Amino acid sequence: MSKVTEMFGSLVFNEEVMRQRLSGACYQGWKTCIAEGKPLTLEIANEIANAMKDWAIEKGATHYTHWFQPMTGVTAEKHDSFITPIENGKVMMQFSGKELVRGEPDASSFPSGGLRATFEARGYTAWDPTAFAFIKDGSLCIPTVFCSYGGHALDKKTPLLRSMDELSRQAVRIMRLFGDEGVKRVMPQVGPEQEYFLIDKSVYEQREDLILTGRTLFGAKPPKGQELDDHYFGSIKPRIAAYMADLDEELWKLGVLAKTKHNEVAPAQHELAPIYTDANTACDHNQLTMEVMKKVAERHGMVCLLHEKPFAGVNGSGKHNNWSISTDTGLNLFKPGSTPSQNARFLLFLAAFIKGVDEYQEMLRCTVAIPGNDHRLGAQEAPPAIISIFLGDELEAVVESIIKGTEYVDQGKRKLDIGVAALPRISQDNTDRNRTSPLAFTGNKFEFRMLGSSQSISGPNIALNTIMAEELSQFADVLEKADDFNEALSSLIKETFTAHQRIIFNGNGYEDAWVQEAEKRGLANLTCTADALKTYLLPQNVELFVKHGVYTKEEFTARSETHFENYCKVISIEANTMVDMVKRDIYPAVCAFMSEVAGTITSKKAALADIDCSVEEKLLRELSSLSKELMVQCAALEEAIAKVPEGTLAEEAHYYKYTVFATMEKVRAAADALEVITSAEFWPYPSYAEILFSIK
Repeated sequence: MSKVTEMFGSLVFNEEVMRQRLSGACYQGWKTCIAEGKPLTLEIANEIANAMKDWAIEKGATHYTHWFQPMTGVTAEKHDSFITPIENGKVMMQFSGKELVRGEPDASSFPSGGLRATFEARGYTAWDPTAFAFIKDGSLCIPTVFCSYGGHALDKKTPLLRSMDELSRQAVRIMRLFGDEGVKRVMPQVGPEQEYFLIDKSVYEQREDLILTGRTLFGAKPPKGQELDDHYFGSIKPRIAAYMADLDEELWKLGVLAKTKHNEVAPAQHELAPIYTDANTACDHNQLTMEVMKKVAERHGMVCLLHEKPFAGVNGSGKHNNWSISTDTGLNLFKPGSTPSQNARFLLFLAAFIKGVDEYQEMLRCTVAIPGNDHRLGAQEAPPAIISIFLGDELEAVVESIIKGTEYVDQGKRKLDIGVAALPRISQDNTDRNRTSPLAFTGNKFEFRMLGSSQSISGPNIALNTIMAEELSQFADVLEKADDFNEALSSLIKETFTAHQRIIFNGNGYEDAWVQEAEKRGLANLTCTADALKTYLLPQNVELFVKHGVYTKEEFTARSETHFENYCKVISIEANTMVDMVKRDIYPAVCAFMSEVAGTITSKKAALADIDCSVEEKLLRELSSLSKELMVQCAALEEAIAKVPEGTLAEEAHYYKYTVFATMEKVRAAADALEVITSAEFWPYPSYAEILFSIK
């Protein structure tokens, strides 16, 4: 057995460990809980808890924690030791079933969107038995959901699990219509590609903006960036390679299926991609991946930056969310089959996805509406903010032939007749990878490319699951009542493709012509978070999630408020950091340099009265003019911060975007212009060149 196979999952209390350490009855009880959703008895919970404790202690753990995902976008944990006092001042190591299945963190100190007041502190965590416990930093981590005293979901895992259950329920209805009685569950599968930057810790510690906001608020363009395309897929530097090897090992121990690693387009930018797994595990693992990336970087004297746009002028970082659905019998429902029924089934699921994306395009845009993504979406490095679907020429031609009712003949001269003749064999790589498309079909899955690198992938996957569940439920309602299934199926697919073809776009999303075309088609173009979030509470969105039990109306409204609050707070922190950097560092540094230049002029003229000082005088005037502009705009920014209006959260977010952030851009422009003409000896921060090429 290789080192990797021995290492993989060694810190995970997985099914194999449970099979070895639990009694047969207890193991089967857990399996029944997973398969049928039945609650565990206290007796079974106690046995699992004791086995978990013994295993964890053998691995060196001394504490346990309920590991949950509040609406902060990161994880949370409260650690308790296994020790329990006994007589004679001694202790024993103990962990009960009650402690396993439920915890009680403070619910008022996490974002709740108004669901909990400060004085209403009680909240609960409850074990998610479908997710395996693991050991991290000497503690047994138990994946849990998080809810308020009144039962409201305050986390990202609870609605994800609900959406997965609902998608399964509706998809199974469709499978039954196609005569498949063996499928009991349909699961969304996710593979999130994670982009990130690595910089030397020494330069990071000299940048107040990186420390407080995760991105550089100032920075002039370096002489060299990514123009030569020499970093992408380039040879990995030894220091980075050592980090990546260490990162792989740490992730493998935690059962994370880290598969691919490479240099990305921008200097200092890299990517890690995992193998597919179910959506719940994928979301847990991505949260772990982001945390471990940062910790391992610290060990190597580096800092991992997950912000979507840490450096202006070079590519930002996204997170490509590859999403598909498969059955518990091993069928990928987005993979065209080789028989008539499979072909029709594929087209029906494809039609459901297309219809759902078209009808809920604003909701999908909202799921990636975070402050960092505003710097990235719509640029020549990421998809536009307009939602569309890329199918590729071959599949689009199939869809078009169905809409027009014409024959589609592939190169093998096979004709398409839904449910009667075989769908033309669509190869695994039947589409080019359109990097400008928000949602691209890539053979047997859809790649949702709009996610920001720092965000939790739960929100986008909750939306995809629920939207798909809604469309499949509508399809099932129609087909279950049909007298002639094949005729109804053919009509339904054709009608759906016809009604929603506007969302399909195979062209270049970077071209201005697409913006104009999208407007003609009636597609939404929500270019920033402040504008996108205004559509969050559209009646159709509220109805969608409430109808399928993914959120209550209160929970959904609370999330809207949380997103608005986060946006406003992030911009506020950035604006205040910018003012602090200008007043305490940049302006004093420029003044010192101006004194140096003025002193040079005085010294030269003292030495030779008729000496030409025009170069120095021109520089001094430029420094004086720009520094004045800097302080004028800085004062305007301070005034804008002080005058945030009291109104709705949407109004506040609009003000932060179009007044505060707009003024920040002016401050930056003046500062970056000053950086270019100020001596490096005086400039208070490492330059972009020093940061981006800090890893030798």
